[in-house]
Amino acid sequence: MKSSKIFRLIFTRMFFISAFTFGGGYVVVPMIQQYFVKENKLLKNQEVLDMAAIAQSSPGAIAVNLSVLTGYHLKGLKGAFVAAVATLLPPLLLLSVISMFYVSFRQNMLIAAVLKGMEAAVVAMIIDFIINMTQTITQEKNWFFMLWIPLSFVANYFFHVSVIWILLVCIATSIGYALYKK
Repeated sequence: MKSSKIFRLIFTRMFFISAFTFGGGYVVVPMIQQYFVKENKLLKNQEVLDMAAIAQSSPGAIAVNLSVLTGYHLKGLKGAFVAAVATLLPPLLLLSVISMFYVSFRQNMLIAAVLKGMEAAVVAMIIDFIINMTQTITQEKNWFFMLWIPLSFVANYFFHVSVIWILLVCIATSIGYALYKK
């Protein structure tokens, strides 16, 4: 694929993803998988999941981090810049318009209903992401990592252990596991 076409693809897809996905970074992952893995075959599914993990652990918005990482992976610093601009432009424009008409938007029942409907779509996309990530982990057939899925859920849901503590324990045990395997 030509270099200019890849830049155009990065910009248009990241702009579209940013403009039409609501609910945070995890919603962006399936969209990037759709456009860059399935449709254009520029990335592998595992690469997207790895970048999502890096984006989550980096400071800043996951959606922006993942977008920049995708652009960088495809076309280096220029790709990262194009992806960042494309990702930041829709919210900047949308928030500018909303701030100009804030009182009108706040009182509009139709807009409130649309936003409520979007919540359901966001939940479905996050569930899809969790299923994909779980499938990737189970395909590796590594019981150590497969065990963390139900343990993390039980710790958080039933025992109300903070997600931060769960992440710290997962990081520490994963580092220990990797050192043990070496």
